[in-house]
Amino acid sequence: MKKFALLVAAAAISFSALAAATPKLVKKVPPDFPAEATRKAINSGTVTAKVTIEADGKVSHVEIVEANPKRVFDRAVTDALMDWKYEASGQKDTAEVKLVFKNED
Repeated sequence: MKKFALLVAAAAISFSALAAATPKLVKKVPPDFPAEATRKAINSGTVTAKVTIEADGKVSHVEIVEANPKRVFDRAVTDALMDWKYEASGQKDTAEVKLVFKNED
């Protein structure tokens, strides 16, 4: 299995102007480093995604906002972020998450 470093930065955007608090992440699942990237000798990349967080804290949708290189890490990021869990807030929120991939082999 390939080792890689993953850096995560998150910024929250709330649907409600009254909710200024950042959604609290309670379960983080790291994405797998895609075999396609290894085959193409791609050792690093970044993906910024917007996640929709339901009132119960589950992620219901992932939208890739920006990716470099394009379409290499998107599926791995989407699969992982769908398994993330946030603290229940009682309202629907969104958050932007930036994932940085660096292959350390």
